[in-house]
Amino acid sequence: MTKIPVIAVLDIGKTNKKLFLFDGAYRVVHEKKVRLPETADEDGDPCECIQSLREFVHASLEEAMALPGVDVRAVNVSAYGASLVYIDAAGKPLTPLYNYLKPYPAELRDRLYEQYGGKPALSRQTASPTLDSLNSGLQLYRLRMERPALFAHVRHALHLPQYVSFLLTGAPCADITSIGCHTAMWDFEKRDYHAWVHNEQLAGVMAPLRNAGEVVNGVVAGREIPTGPGLHDSSAALIPYLLQFREPFALISTGTWCITLNPFNATPLTAEELEQDCLCYLSYDARPVKASRLFSGFVHEREVARIAAHFNREPAHYQSVPFDAAMMEKMLPGGDFAGRDLAGFQSDTEAYHQLIYDLVTAQYRSTALVLEGAPVGKIFVDGGFGKNEVFMRMLAAQFRGIEVFAATVPQATALGAALALHGVWQNGPLPQQLISLAAYPGPCAEILG
Repeated sequence: MTKIPVIAVLDIGKTNKKLFLFDGAYRVVHEKKVRLPETADEDGDPCECIQSLREFVHASLEEAMALPGVDVRAVNVSAYGASLVYIDAAGKPLTPLYNYLKPYPAELRDRLYEQYGGKPALSRQTASPTLDSLNSGLQLYRLRMERPALFAHVRHALHLPQYVSFLLTGAPCADITSIGCHTAMWDFEKRDYHAWVHNEQLAGVMAPLRNAGEVVNGVVAGREIPTGPGLHDSSAALIPYLLQFREPFALISTGTWCITLNPFNATPLTAEELEQDCLCYLSYDARPVKASRLFSGFVHEREVARIAAHFNREPAHYQSVPFDAAMMEKMLPGGDFAGRDLAGFQSDTEAYHQLIYDLVTAQYRSTALVLEGAPVGKIFVDGGFGKNEVFMRMLAAQFRGIEVFAATVPQATALGAALALHGVWQNGPLPQQLISLAAYPGPCAEILG
């Protein structure tokens, strides 16, 4: 029986853990998805269960290896960022996998920034807004300052994508997309760990940097498999676009966070941009990518639940609400929907359109920040909001003079991780049509003004 060559990608999200097998044309030929139970850290804060994650990684790959008709030629990882696993010399985790939303002690944070030039300067140098535990470098600093005896046993601090790769290879490494992901650790001007990381003796526990396309052999079910170092999910999701489009574009990657990435904007961050939650990522080839962020997916889920409860609907109803142009005349100026009284809306459809209008107004301001000085001709929207007609119609109306597309990329983050290893597991050129686009005109532009 002839077997199809495939690459396996472990796609570790905050909610769902997935494994995909891609064939040579980068079509998904197998998928496994699970939701793992959370646990709690020593302070009672919710966090990822490392043991469950480890079991999923090994079990899902072994299951894939046993599938008839496929030949797994390589493995890579995409995973969420701002999360560190501290391992000892034997590779054993020393702490829980702390949640990046875990409260951070203000006194410790302020001490660090004051010692190293203040928040504006340090944030600008590291292209990282002040985000407390979302700055993973501050997590590492906290461990050293609050638990020095435990820190003494830390051999390596691995970002989550690299820890998953380590589970297979036993070879600890760091990756530039994770290090460059608002960690407050990387000096974007010097292209090295920031002086504070060296001075606080943290650089010594960071593993050696490995290029995105560099593999080492991992072991799955007793078989050696070339394994990549893993990628931060937002940077991985950008890879299919970078490979397919050459003219300037911006990508709005939507999910829990809505992140606008402009890979054609390498201008240094200003203090004003940092204050508005702009940052820089590093692409898989180490290029700065200016970005802005909103917590819109989280807000959407929370407010949809409030609308559904008020109007006695199921939340699932709002997964496919059609755009109603007549509603635009009723829209209030964009604001914070959480502060709006639902009794003021005549229907749930009106309330939902107002919610999306508020989110789109915020999205326009956020995206415009990273277009300043580096204009683009196209904006691509992928993820959940790209499938939302109300969101896309309103967004297209806001960005006059720019083509706005809903982009369909099957499993963009996992696909990006697979593409990063293209030359490792197969020969020949990349497929030309990795992304499907649907154009969205803005028929209500005159109403949005």
